[in-house]
Formats: sequence, C-alpha cells, structure tokens
Amino acid sequence: MTGYVVRYGYVAVLAIVGLESLGIPLPGETTLIAAALYAGATHRLNIVGVIVAAAAGAIIGDNIGYGIGHWGGYRLLVRFGHHIRLDEPRIKIARYLFLRYGGAVVFFGRFVSILRTYAAFLAGTTRMPWRRFVVYNAAGGVLWSTLYGAGAYALGDTIDRLSGPLAIGLGIAGVAAIGAGAFLVRRQEERLRTAAEEAFPGPLRG
Repeated sequence: MTGYVVRYGYVAVLAIVGLESLGIPLPGETTLIAAALYAGATHRLNIVGVIVAAAAGAIIGDNIGYGIGHWGGYRLLVRFGHHIRLDEPRIKIARYLFLRYGGAVVFFGRFVSILRTYAAFLAGTTRMPWRRFVVYNAAGGVLWSTLYGAGAYALGDTIDRLSGPLAIGLGIAGVAAIGAGAFLVRRQEERLRTAAEEAFPGPLRG
C-alpha cells in the first residue's frame, strides 16, 4: 500500500478506503495506516489530510454501498429470498432488527474488517432509515480514521504491529456477536415475527 500512497497520496487513501466501504474487499485500514506512517516519517503528507481523506472515503463509499443495497439488494431479496430461506417474515425481522439496532452495527462495524466492507450494503438492503444511517456512519468513519490515522502517526510502527492482533480480536468478537445474535433470533423468532409485522404490516414491495 505504501507504493500507492507515495505515488497518489490522499487520492489513494480516499479511493481505497472508499472502494472497501462500497463492498469491494480491499485493505482500507492498511492503506490508512501506511499513509499515516508515511506522513510521520517523511512529512510529505499532512496527517490531517490523510485523516480527512480516509473519513471522506469511508462516508462516500458507505453511502454508495447503502444505495446499492437499498435499490438493488432489497428488491432481489424480496423477489428471490425464499430460495435461500429468507421468506417475507424473516426479511421483516431483518428490517426490524436493523431499525432497532442498526446504528450500533454501522458504527462499530467500521472497526471490524468484514462488517466494514458489508455493513452499509446490509443497512441498505434491510431499508435502515437513511438519515439514521448517515449519522452513525459518519460518526464511525470519523472516529475510525482519527484513531488509526493519529495513532499510526504518533506511534509509528508500533500501531502497525498492534493493528493485526487488534483486528483479529475484534473480528473474533464480531463473529461471536453475530453467532449469539443468530441464536437469539432463532429462539425469539415468533416474538420477533409479531413485532416485525406490526412495524411493517402487509406484503413487502420491492
């Protein structure tokens, strides 16, 4: 990633972070850290510019990913979801859960690699209200870019060594939380079906 940062500077940070946030599995976090390390070592980049570029890429990419999920993914899910055991009641449950807890998923998902790539698309697919999405998305993107960017700039190679174990730990925690959530949903499916039907009465429309 350092080669791209040296050649293209802030544009590389914005583009790679943005594409990862859009749903393409690229190393956005590694690019942010590489750019911050390069800024600290050479001062050819301004760390504020690096953080702003990363935050902008995260917010722009996430909003495009949300739009793709909202306008494309949702329609496909309503039309073909039953083929993968996602019938209308379960789609309503997913929408209901994102309506209630989607803010936390979007905010904390910025710090977990898998969720960072797909949280925005899932938020759009489950029709999470866009204004609510934007607030949590922007807060998560700004905090993430500031913590990792300023941390790498201040701590140098130390943050690069710490980011691997931290990402693994957060990834394990994220997988465990998803597994626990799926288990609870299965246990409470009937109650959730009732609550989701009250929130979204009638047939779903693509």
